[in-house]
Amino acid sequence: MPQTIAFTKGHGTGNDFVIVPDPDGALALTDDQVAVLCDRRFGIGGDGILRVVRSTAIAEGAQAAASGAEWFMDYRNADGSPAEMCGNGVRVFVRYLLDVGWADVDAGPVAVGTRAGVKTVTRSDGSVGERGYEVDLGPWRVDESEVLVRTRGGGAPRPGVGIDVGNPHVVVALPDEAELAALDLAAQPLLSPEPVHGANVEFVVPSDPLVRDGVGSIRMRVFERGVGETLSCGTGVAAAALAVRHWAGPAAPDRWVVDVPGGTLGVRMPEIDGERHVLLSGPATLVYSGEVTLA
Repeated sequence: MPQTIAFTKGHGTGNDFVIVPDPDGALALTDDQVAVLCDRRFGIGGDGILRVVRSTAIAEGAQAAASGAEWFMDYRNADGSPAEMCGNGVRVFVRYLLDVGWADVDAGPVAVGTRAGVKTVTRSDGSVGERGYEVDLGPWRVDESEVLVRTRGGGAPRPGVGIDVGNPHVVVALPDEAELAALDLAAQPLLSPEPVHGANVEFVVPSDPLVRDGVGSIRMRVFERGVGETLSCGTGVAAAALAVRHWAGPAAPDRWVVDVPGGTLGVRMPEIDGERHVLLSGPATLVYSGEVTLA
């Protein structure tokens, strides 16, 4: 029987989502339904779906509920596959909670459950990136083992470094913006060895100079697993900044500005409770709301 559901369209620097409110966990969207909703010709269009559900109403939210996070971000890629985390998505998720009155960021950080653990979101002042919201992605991990990345028509494979920020990434450095612009990301880059759960792949070019007034600057493009090339990827932005900082050495700054095709995001790496965290900041926009009937 056809089912009509409410939705809101939102984006963070062009990384766009179909937001589906389901506070009591009544919906069971199939992979095919998610893919149709995200289809840009036959559906609403988006890089993924953010289902807004209470942590107590979804099995994966048990740990989040125990830690006091009322809401869980059930993020699905455009092909329907579940993903651990989405840095742009969690900011848009919180913007939605604020818009409908389900959270109040001015009363304190908003905790959101994800498959990569609980993430906290606050307002950002625009000191790096654009004003909007800042999410603490938590600690990160650098994988020193080399991954070779081959793109269609890109010639010899290039080495990449693995960065885990709650979801897996492989970051590749390119020599200049001309090579970045010439990349063919219509086809999925091939990774060797292929990570067990796949990975998002970021291609990055450092600015010249790399650091200005204590802030690093880079430009990047990204291919998201389960989606394709996107205008932005929040966790990918964080991973790219962390990779360049790793390559640059201990004197590299802890604040970065990252330009993506959809805009500019900020990254900070402060020490919190004796451990380095990576924080991502940038805008979150709600575009329109409506209803859609699912077959």
